[in-house]
Amino acid sequence: MKKPLVFVFLVLVLQFGTYSFGQRQSGRVYEFLGLPGTARITALGGFAIPDLENDLGMALVYPALLNEEMSHHLSLNFVDYFDDINYGTVTFARGFENLGTFSIAMQYIDYGRFIEADETGETHGEFSAGEYNFMVGWGMMLNEQFSIGSNLKAIHSSLHEYQSFGLAVDVSLAYRNPDRLLAIGLVARNMGRQLTYYNTSNREPLPFDLLFGISKELANAPFRFSATAHNLHNFDLTYDASQLVPQQITGISPDEDDSGSDFSDLGDKLMRHLVFGVEFIPTDNFNFRVGYNYRRRQEMKVESKISTVGLSWGFGVRISRFHLDYGRSNYHLAGAPNHISISTSLSDLFHRPENNTPMIRESQ
Repeated sequence: MKKPLVFVFLVLVLQFGTYSFGQRQSGRVYEFLGLPGTARITALGGFAIPDLENDLGMALVYPALLNEEMSHHLSLNFVDYFDDINYGTVTFARGFENLGTFSIAMQYIDYGRFIEADETGETHGEFSAGEYNFMVGWGMMLNEQFSIGSNLKAIHSSLHEYQSFGLAVDVSLAYRNPDRLLAIGLVARNMGRQLTYYNTSNREPLPFDLLFGISKELANAPFRFSATAHNLHNFDLTYDASQLVPQQITGISPDEDDSGSDFSDLGDKLMRHLVFGVEFIPTDNFNFRVGYNYRRRQEMKVESKISTVGLSWGFGVRISRFHLDYGRSNYHLAGAPNHISISTSLSDLFHRPENNTPMIRESQ
């Protein structure tokens, strides 16, 4: 049964891969697909990591992590984003013998309500805007350590009278070795295209991303270290501020802009791809997380003020059969979104232990 599914997996890679690898960073649609899906991801810098935790949230990004241990797991996530914007995800997983493990998920972002007005300032009521991603995931073990997986996404965007629909896939490979407390993952995300456009004459690219992640637990200390490299298909993630902002505002002409030596420029470009995380795990019921996103700090910091832009943190607590996670990420001085996640196993939640069965007293 594995061979037909592996064949489908390879077809997805070949069908969508060639089109997606050449996509540019700007002018893309459905950027909400790159938002962190769970509080744990938010706390670790905004990018998911492969691990040994059977975390359904991480499997949303690396579908190769889906396995039978996640069967009947449910994950609910909500983010109070900036201003009136909020977003969230709902995910459920189910395992099937000889077919692998499947997940279904719905991701949304609500941009709030807006006042509609024409060029003269006359108002015509209100309208809302939002985007939605309906996703089916699949993961299968190839052997005890290697696994593959894929997500199929149907994306709908509604921005007042402008509508767009698209299809995308993720393809992923993972290596997990419990003996070495090591997990490695690779995923090509959002390979696909718009099927209907906001403007009939303008097709826009999807936010393709190529991710490589690794996590390592220490055998004799309660720590897990992780690193993620993103946008591996596009080496230079910097932008020229002098080209984006008029010279009379920045006071810097392109000829005067000297960003440093070639060596420091190379180091800066490399670091913009990397996100680091550390988790402190003193018990099975509690952990604390810290993340650092170098690119976010370089793009969002204010030179005149010392701040924690680029840093993120959070914690996880297990209460009875529920896992509660909180994450907070500092984007800029204007504030930091709060991310809350609740997950549980429905099979454990509704399972009644045998020792709770009422005893029948023997008649005298």
